[in-house]
Amino acid sequence: MTQLGQYPDPTHVVAHLSDPHLLAAGQLQYGVVDPERGLVAALERLGRIDPAPQALVFTGDLADKAEPEAYARLRELVEPVAAGVGAEVVWTMGNHDAREPYARGLFGPDADPTVPQDRVHEVDGLRIVALDTSIPDYHHGELRPEQLAWLADLLATPAPHGTILAMHHPPIPVPMLPPAQIIELADQHLLAEVVRGTDVRAILGGHFHFTSHSLFAGVPVSVASATCYTSDLTPADRYLSGVDGHQSVNLLHVYEDRVVHTVVPTTEAPEVDGYPLSVGPQVHALSDHDRRELLSRKGVDLAALVEQLGL
Repeated sequence: MTQLGQYPDPTHVVAHLSDPHLLAAGQLQYGVVDPERGLVAALERLGRIDPAPQALVFTGDLADKAEPEAYARLRELVEPVAAGVGAEVVWTMGNHDAREPYARGLFGPDADPTVPQDRVHEVDGLRIVALDTSIPDYHHGELRPEQLAWLADLLATPAPHGTILAMHHPPIPVPMLPPAQIIELADQHLLAEVVRGTDVRAILGGHFHFTSHSLFAGVPVSVASATCYTSDLTPADRYLSGVDGHQSVNLLHVYEDRVVHTVVPTTEAPEVDGYPLSVGPQVHALSDHDRRELLSRKGVDLAALVEQLGL
């Protein structure tokens, strides 16, 4: 593919999905939200990404009630899509998940459900670490001392393309949704001591059901919204408001010197302007000068040009 701008192609593409909250037997959340439909819509969107993601990272709350049937259905929906594009699936525990059905349902009968579900994935030299921030019987999160020691030991050796941490409870402030501060990740300063100065290039989280970005120990943090219901951040006369809308996933394009985070809505919207796919090869076939003259110069009627070229 012809390079159209100043930057080369990314070394890695990572899809970041969060909070599918699947339920068994086609149950609806709050009697109205179909979490399976939201996940399917997200996966269909990701199937259009070119180049395709090399990893699908899920940052927790995979099953709303931790039902074994929900984890089985999750695999039925996600794994064929991942296999079709050659992507590795990274599962992460959330506060709605439970370790035994999570571990056995996603990693097989030999998985140990008595310990935090921390795992390491190597994706073409990019290290993705799934951290279990869940606490049985609670909604807030923590990382236990032994988890932090394990992570520090792991990060002592840099990965060829660096490390991405995936966790359900993101280590950032929550100014737009104060009640969520009650169920945030506890003792975040302890994680900062481990992360600062390492090869960690991004931290991915969920939990809040809305998109947010920040810095933590000098590392960019990206929070993906939910594929089920989302948080209305400016409700009228409501302390908390969950809505069936605004669902999205995040996309990461990893370059040698930076990571670009993009929000991808999963709901369809009416097109008001655009051009057919056939225009693409014609644009790539032009010289750099002609592309800039045709696509950057003001006053050029692209619609007329497309019609003239028979595209």
